[in-house]
Order: sequence, then C-alpha cells, then structure tokens
Amino acid sequence: MSAAPTRPWLVLTGLALGVTVTNGFARFAYGLILPAMKSEMAWSYAQAGWLNTANALGYILGAVLTMILIRHIPPTRLFAIGLVATTLALLATGLHAALWWQTMWRIVAGVVGAMSFSTAGALAAGLFQGDPRRNALAIAILFGSGGGLGIVLAGAALPLMLDAWGPASWPLGWIVIGAISLSFVPLGLWAAFQLRAPVQSTGKPAPLPIRRMLPQLAGYAGFGLGYIVYLTFLSAWMTEQAASAPFMALVWVVLGTSICLSPLVWRPVLARHASGLPLAMILTGIAIGSALPVLLPKGPVLLISAVIFGLSVFMAPGAVTNFARKNLPPEAWGRAISLFTVVFAVAQTAGPYGAGLVGDLTGNIGVSLVAAAGLLMLGAVCALLQRPLDPQT
Repeated sequence: MSAAPTRPWLVLTGLALGVTVTNGFARFAYGLILPAMKSEMAWSYAQAGWLNTANALGYILGAVLTMILIRHIPPTRLFAIGLVATTLALLATGLHAALWWQTMWRIVAGVVGAMSFSTAGALAAGLFQGDPRRNALAIAILFGSGGGLGIVLAGAALPLMLDAWGPASWPLGWIVIGAISLSFVPLGLWAAFQLRAPVQSTGKPAPLPIRRMLPQLAGYAGFGLGYIVYLTFLSAWMTEQAASAPFMALVWVVLGTSICLSPLVWRPVLARHASGLPLAMILTGIAIGSALPVLLPKGPVLLISAVIFGLSVFMAPGAVTNFARKNLPPEAWGRAISLFTVVFAVAQTAGPYGAGLVGDLTGNIGVSLVAAAGLLMLGAVCALLQRPLDPQT
C-alpha cells in the first residue's frame, strides 16, 4: 500500500492511540457514564440508548463520507482530521447537559470517529506488506490494544469518580477523557504522516466484488447490531443488580485488559484464514460473553463474561480488515474497509435504541443482552458461509 516507515511499531502505536480516542473513549466510555447521566436527567432506557444511536447515525455519515473522500484526500489526512475533531467533540460533550447538545456532539463524534477509524485500518494494513504474520499482528494490535486501552483507562477511573463525587459529576468524566485524548494527539498525528498514501489508479477503480463478499458483509452487520448493546448497557445492568462501584470498575478493567490481549489470541487465526471463519468464531465469542451475565448472574460469571467478550469484540474489525488485505489488491483496501464500516454503522444504529425500548417494555435490560447474543450468532452463521476470493478480483 505504501512505503514502509523506518519505525513501524512506533507508527502502529500512534495509530492505535487514535483508535483509543475514536473507539475506546468516543464510543464506549458513554456506557460507563450512562448510569449517572440517566439518573441525573431522569432518562428512560430508550432515551439513554438514543445517544449511542445518534453516535451510530453520525458513524454512518462518516463512513459514507470516507468512501467518497478517500478517492481525493489521502487516508493519512483523513485519519488526522478525524483524530483531532473527535478529541474536541469529547471535550465539548462535558460542557452542557441538554439532550440536544449531547445529541449533536455524539453525532459529530460518530462522523469524525468513523473517518479516523476506517482509515486507520487501511494504513495499518500496509505496515508489513511482505510479512503476513506481522501484518496480521499489526491489524490485531490496532483494533484490540487501541480500543482496549481506552476501556481500561475509562473503566479504572470513571465508576470510582462517579461513586465518590456523585452522578452530578458526569460532565467532568467527559472533560477528563477529552484531556487524555488530547495528550494522545501528537503521536497519532506523527504516525499518520509517516505513511504515504497508496498510488491511486488514474482510471476508474475496479468495482469491489460485493456479491461474493455478501456473507462477510452480513456477518459484520450482525456484529454491528449485537455488540453495542453490551457496551452500552453493561454498567446500567450492573447498577440494577446493585453492583458496587469498585466491582464495576474491576469488570471494565478486566474487559479492557482482555481487549488489549486479544491480538495474541487471534493473530494465528487471522494469519491463517482468508475466509469468513475468523469473523464467525469472533462473533460466537461476543455472543457468549453478552449472554453470560444474564443467564448466570453471579459476580465471578460477570468477570468471565468480560474476559470472553473482551477477547473477541475488537477483533471483528480486525477480521474484516484482514479479509480485505488477503483477498483484494492494495488499492482496494481503503474502499473495502470503508464499505464494511458503512454496513456496520447502519446495523449498529438500531442496537442501542432498540435495546433500550426492550428494556423499558420488559423492565429488564438483561433481556436486551440475550437478544443481542441471538443476533450475533445469526451473524456468525452468515460469516461462516464466506469463502476466500481471488486476490486479483
């Protein structure tokens, strides 16, 4: 895709910190702050879920924009713009409590976060072009360790802070994670500009073999529908179960640590397979992790759930990025990953709001976690049908 940088692992660190901001913080820290915001503003589950649906709607727009802009603007620049803008959106979220303000900045974070996230995958895919094992590890580290670090940091701090200072301190939570994001920006920008954009064909780009990619696309849609429910409502569900703040922090730290370690678990699978098998296995793990807390609601089971979910969840983007790298020419990677991101973004819009409605109707958000597990298993079945493509297609 591009000339290899002289310090690829440091470049990967910078890209991963970008994912920490756009995913670990901008998308998933909300699940930690949600119980306090819901309590302070007297929201229903549907209203609380709406803010993540708003974020997902922004993500759709950002993914579509990326597909259009990537033909004219280098992915390095799109990554940099997205990283800076996401950081500013996080800081702004803590400045006003009104639902319209929260909605606006959740949408903005979705738009610019998608821009940075989808281009990060395309950039990392070109770091070790001649070494499939290192390439697979780089992609896995980007999505696993990048997102996991954000959840570890937010999970270790936010529940304890909100418990000590009360639910009214939720705006400070956004300011804190925005400030941490700001500290990550310099290395992220440096990393992006160490990479050169791939040489674009002067002619019309070859169409993607979308029909032959349908099983993988359908599986990724199942991922978008199901995974977000756990990360949105886990803290709310634990709050309903009267879990203590230290235990909630422990669960989230275990979750984030498992996400950070997930590249070591999945690297051999990603390196070996060009089919939909890795995504199917990953979705099965996410489904099991989602259902366990409800089916066996005991303290140790929650920790086991966090481990299983964490070891799987951020490897789904790694699986589709790896699928694109193994099956498509380098100049198509950016477009393919953007397409996967659009499918994922459309699917995940229904997850948080729909899960909130189910929680309101049943009086038990745990029902939504089990329903999400069912959708994830359906996605796994679809992905299992995906066969390798001709790399020159």
